[in-house]
Amino acid sequence: MAEDPAIFIVRLIVAAFLGALIGLERDIHGRAAGLRTCLLVSMGAAVFMMLSEFVGSLGQTGPGSRSSVSDPGRIAAQVVTGIGFLGAGTILKEGLTIRGLTTAASLWVVAGVGMASGAGWYPLAIGATLIALCSLVGLQYFERFYQKDSYRILTIATSNDADLTRIIDTVKSKKLKIVLFDIDRDYLTNITTIRLSIRLFYRGITDKFSHEIIKSLERSNVPLKSIRWDHP
Repeated sequence: MAEDPAIFIVRLIVAAFLGALIGLERDIHGRAAGLRTCLLVSMGAAVFMMLSEFVGSLGQTGPGSRSSVSDPGRIAAQVVTGIGFLGAGTILKEGLTIRGLTTAASLWVVAGVGMASGAGWYPLAIGATLIALCSLVGLQYFERFYQKDSYRILTIATSNDADLTRIIDTVKSKKLKIVLFDIDRDYLTNITTIRLSIRLFYRGITDKFSHEIIKSLERSNVPLKSIRWDHP
């Protein structure tokens, strides 16, 4: 650690700035691990990386003097392990949907950016930041140009004497797959509620497709009480 202390301050500033750039994108999208979290993770990783260099330098002594054995990668390796706990805290499972995987992956990248900055490898840190930002910002627009599977819940309430086969045929005519089918028939209120878990292979904003399904059900002459479209 005989280098100019200003060098280490610069490394911390670069790590904090690059981590904040990635965190800003996550913050704009309302994610829990946003600007401050990514900034601190990146800067903290830089601190541990510089400490690893310091630990490694302790074992480098001159001829004839006592030498201690130290592993410069030991502290840095624990950063990789420790960041997994932060990433796991951002992943949530809601029904069939898992949220937070992109944010967890972003934390891994931010830690790597911080470690690269702490080691003084600025081109690597800047390159990783640019690629991460391009993937987070640019690819979300690219995803609109190809079809992909999406899952939704369609809940329909109708009278007990309604033809449920007509409802199923109307929904299936939209080239989607019914994954699960639940039915609840109440004889006191004369209302039958069916709950369809559906899988769509659709391009663009999936929920726009709900308008076509609802319009088709309204034209099917089925006595509808209510229709609800939900995310699983």
